[in-house]
Amino acid sequence: MDKRTNSHFLTLIIPVYKQEKTIVENLKQIKKILDQIRYHHEIIVVVDGIVDKSIEKIKQAMLPGVVTVGYIKNQGKSYAIRMGMKKAKGDYVMFIDAGMEIDPNGISMLLEHMEWYNADIIVGSKRHPASQVNYPLNRKILSYGYYYLVKFLFGLNVRDTQAGIKIFKKDVLQKVLPRLLEKKFAGDLEFLVVAQILGFRRIYEAPIKLDYSLSPITTAAGIRAIWGILVDTLAIFYRKNIIRYYQR
Repeated sequence: MDKRTNSHFLTLIIPVYKQEKTIVENLKQIKKILDQIRYHHEIIVVVDGIVDKSIEKIKQAMLPGVVTVGYIKNQGKSYAIRMGMKKAKGDYVMFIDAGMEIDPNGISMLLEHMEWYNADIIVGSKRHPASQVNYPLNRKILSYGYYYLVKFLFGLNVRDTQAGIKIFKKDVLQKVLPRLLEKKFAGDLEFLVVAQILGFRRIYEAPIKLDYSLSPITTAAGIRAIWGILVDTLAIFYRKNIIRYYQR
């Protein structure tokens, strides 16, 4: 017997890139967690570039309630999330990174915060006092530097824009999505900036459990990502304050 009594329907979006070795096991863990919460739900997996066997393995696993979307060329995480959002059926729409650095058991915590605050957006935050965070010193320094940069440029009342877990009301998405341009690194920030411009003020943070110890940023890819985040952040500032693109 289905014991779910909550009237809200949740869509969880999971962007995937080059994760053929771990994605099925990760999805099984996430699905097990979702099956225990009091929300009816769907999972949309967006394979951001068919460059390995990720999409094959997901489809072969035939996990109930899991919809898989894929396309040939890698476009970037933010593009993948937006693709999933456009297909979402839920009145709550959430995304979480696939790499399991963020503990998916925290999904229910964000959902509870959504209802406690009647929020427009709940942001999973590594700076929430109740968060449990394990990440290297170099990541911590860069994260604080980026926080102060974002606060200076945009004045957002959010202490962590980049952690890969957030939840939105569907009506917020419908107004924000058509204005978004970012494909790769700063899509989370762009979403929050545009939501602020459109007058959505009920944006709150929730605690997460995060382990970045296995995700070094000293690799060439990590350094490119840092540079990409900086460039994309400045592009958002340019669109917001110089050409006022988002306000049109």
